[in-house]
Amino acid sequence: MRKRSVRDLDVRGRRVLVRADFNVPLEGGRITDDTRIRAALPTIRYLLEQGAAVILCSHLGRPKGKVVEELRLAPVARRLEELLGRPVRALPEVVGPQVEREVAGLQPGEVVLLENLRFHPGETANDPEFAAALARLADAYVNDAFGAAHRAHASVVGVAERLPAAAGFLLERELQVLGDLLERPRRPFWAVLGGAKVSDKIGVIERLLEVCDGLAIGGAMANTLLAARGFDVGRSIYEPEQVEPARRWLETAGDRLLLPADVVVTEKLEPGAPSRVVPVDRIPAGAMAVDVGPATLAAWQERLRGAGTVFWNGPLGVFEVEPFHRGTFALAEFLAGLEAVTVVGGGDSVAAVQRTGVAGRIDHISTGGGASLELLEGKELPGVAVLPEAPAPRGNGSGPGGAGAAGGASERGGPAGPGGGMAG
Repeated sequence: MRKRSVRDLDVRGRRVLVRADFNVPLEGGRITDDTRIRAALPTIRYLLEQGAAVILCSHLGRPKGKVVEELRLAPVARRLEELLGRPVRALPEVVGPQVEREVAGLQPGEVVLLENLRFHPGETANDPEFAAALARLADAYVNDAFGAAHRAHASVVGVAERLPAAAGFLLERELQVLGDLLERPRRPFWAVLGGAKVSDKIGVIERLLEVCDGLAIGGAMANTLLAARGFDVGRSIYEPEQVEPARRWLETAGDRLLLPADVVVTEKLEPGAPSRVVPVDRIPAGAMAVDVGPATLAAWQERLRGAGTVFWNGPLGVFEVEPFHRGTFALAEFLAGLEAVTVVGGGDSVAAVQRTGVAGRIDHISTGGGASLELLEGKELPGVAVLPEAPAPRGNGSGPGGAGAAGGASERGGPAGPGGGMAG
């Protein structure tokens, strides 16, 4: 079901609280990757063009309810100023009297950014008082943080229960693309999963085996399945308690489930450590598998070459340690050259397509790793479930997200006053 869109809200002259995902990597106070900030720009610009005052909020890192100076959002505000070409005030607190005074005077076209939501313990607890304090700041709410949509947090669920709420363009796009993967993919539909733990992805593996024409598994996850086939994986990371489920998948999936045929092994997991390629049935007792080998890549590429759709989540090796990044980077470059619909999700996979310079040739890069997997698994995301269904279309809409209901009726009358006219 389509959720109510930002296009369906009458925001002129109103204050709109936008839950964005600005959880960006920082080094010495400098943003090293602004992808998530750029992803929020279409929604922010649309609201400003429609005459709204915009209050942005996001988490950054895991400060666990305490103020951590290194996790303040001031660098995000500075980058937003550069990208939007207008001032973005970084407020010193998340909620409270000072914040309420600041936002009370906001004019249409102005933008402020609240301090890190997770500095307040009420955020992750979905505390009703904290959610109400956030809701008092605005007249309407837009969720554009797909990466946090699987969290039942105050800024994701609690505020949406208290204000007229809608999905931003980024959230809409994520739901559309990932929903299409499950409901109407261009076939053959292949998925590639990597990463460390089978236990983190049991549900999505079983779901993908139901809907995919083929599933390739690499990374440390593959070691558990190799152990289920009876191979000795040496000192490789694997999960003995997941061998039984893995054995079941191997039996039921047959040749639709691809595992590595060869792997790169090393005795020391450190940059430049000696390594060699061995077949998966000859991993030395003192070595660990840290990447897929060339025969594996060649075999997988042959199967994927005829795919209509490919979804990839998770690295194929310990890609943050050179030279064990080669398999992951090679897959990124290969997917970029396919004629198939390509969808990449998960922080490490996204980092790989960016570091190889092929991000522009991937059809969709998801901003949510955990959220995308839970959606594909068939779980209900709290941040999506809380949003109202879309109204019946009444004409051609506008905005960067495509067609939708045009000029939605005003949710509330009157000007944007300090916390006035809250719904709920």
